[in-house]
Amino acid sequence: MDLIIFDLDGTLINSEAILLAAQVETFTRCGRVHPGREAGLGIVGLTLDIAMARLAGLEEPDDMLTQTYRDVFNAMRLQADPSLEEPLFPGVAETLAALKLHSGLKLGIATGKSRKGLDFVVEQHGWQGLFDTVQSADDAPSKPHPGMILRAMAETGAAPERTAMVGDSSFDIEMAVAAGVTPVAVSWGFQPVASLVSLGARHVLGEFGELPGVLGLRQPAVA
Repeated sequence: MDLIIFDLDGTLINSEAILLAAQVETFTRCGRVHPGREAGLGIVGLTLDIAMARLAGLEEPDDMLTQTYRDVFNAMRLQADPSLEEPLFPGVAETLAALKLHSGLKLGIATGKSRKGLDFVVEQHGWQGLFDTVQSADDAPSKPHPGMILRAMAETGAAPERTAMVGDSSFDIEMAVAAGVTPVAVSWGFQPVASLVSLGARHVLGEFGELPGVLGLRQPAVA
């Protein structure tokens, strides 16, 4: 592998609580009824305006919904409420650190978050310098368009056949297939594994630490 790209929400970080809370509050403020947990998690990964429109059953983005969600979400983060924390999934920190030791291997992020939201997560977890390429909703069209992966490969010089995309949503897997890279699904995310396999996921991780073995990465030699 030359490059491994990771989704954020539902793949590296467990942001379910704050995402759903912000959605419900947004719908309440906008006089709408939230369609429930499954629907709420089913749109995670899309660019915000598209995600909120789809959740509300609208054909086009609604500026009021989008801005209200942005305001609500940012306010919730400032509350520092323990119930709304966004912890890493088990094994993420250790596995990312181990992957960084592989000579020539580059790591990347492709997320539906804005650049501001992405930067917040990177700073929160001390990931400065860990990722060689980061792609956000501000950099390319919304998933499942392959633009984020294509940009990441162009920035790092990686070939499609030596690139993997790790994610938990249909949007991640469809994006990977469209870009011609190896789609890897995680089993702990926000969407059913069976649907990810049906869309083309080549591997399914039972836990994050399985990733190096699944991709055929040998343990790097220790100097």
